[in-house]
Amino acid sequence: MTPACLTLPGHPAHPLTHLARACALSVWMAVLAFAISVPARAQTHWDLPTGYPLSNFHTVNIELFSKDVDHATAGQLKITVHPNASLLKMPEIKRGVQTAQVPAGEILLSSHANEDPLFGLDSVPFLATSYADAARLMRASRPALEKKLASQGIRLLFQTPWPPQGIFSAKPLTSAADLKGLKWRAYNPATARIAELLSAQPVTIQAAELSQALATGVVQSYISSSATGYDTKTFESLKYFYDTKAWLPRNAVLVNQRAFDALSPAVQKAVLTAASDAEQRGWALSMEKDRWYTEQLAAKGMQVAAPSAQLKADLAKVGEIMTAEWVKTAGAVGDTVLRDYRASH
Repeated sequence: MTPACLTLPGHPAHPLTHLARACALSVWMAVLAFAISVPARAQTHWDLPTGYPLSNFHTVNIELFSKDVDHATAGQLKITVHPNASLLKMPEIKRGVQTAQVPAGEILLSSHANEDPLFGLDSVPFLATSYADAARLMRASRPALEKKLASQGIRLLFQTPWPPQGIFSAKPLTSAADLKGLKWRAYNPATARIAELLSAQPVTIQAAELSQALATGVVQSYISSSATGYDTKTFESLKYFYDTKAWLPRNAVLVNQRAFDALSPAVQKAVLTAASDAEQRGWALSMEKDRWYTEQLAAKGMQVAAPSAQLKADLAKVGEIMTAEWVKTAGAVGDTVLRDYRASH
């Protein structure tokens, strides 16, 4: 029922006379009585920083996750996604979640391999070179990864792979010797170690800074996905892409455990359901986009090719060295994970 004294749409409001003031008071008393009669529904807001642009499929997937949570909780949990390192830089996000600087965030797992080798397993070259193998590796490592994150007050929500990694170069490559001395972008310990083994010159550059580094010649080569090559317009600076399928690194969306625990059981369930859906959707998006991104690189003038037999053999040797190094540093946990992974084939 609408009080008669309310101004209807399209009709000008009159100055507040004594009658108008009395009317306004009665309206507010009615609103207050209604609010008291309906159970309160507290709204929670989470900021979720990521290091990638809005156009990137990881960010698209996280935006959909945010909308799914909003819908499933009827607005009780609102998640604001902050793309392109606009809130926190990529290397700062995990620490930000751990210390509750932000409730949630997306990280590149392998960026934290110096903290624990488990974070770098997905970036051991040539250990898992297909989507099927990468999925098996994720399943085998998930219990240990969740346990490690839990010890830091963090809950793992979902993981999404990048397309297989290939090498971008300013010059043609026929063997590993052609990479000697080239300025090589390193964005995690694995890529820095590869540069060392290939006698390239590592330069630490994060995703948000890569376009400028390419344009200014700070980077002459790097190993990453077709998605990164397209997003950063690498085709404007480098002319060659070798589809080496070296590994499929994963991004992970994390939440501070206390922030998660503060949610009602119903909202927690909605978040976990949306996270499960996002993980499945993210893998499908990655597979779909890999083909599209590679086609776009070629359309933009890049020479896209499989690695030569010699380059492939040289890179396989790098993979053998780095796998042995990973096993040595990961200890008993690493042995268990690798055994479970290899048994799943």
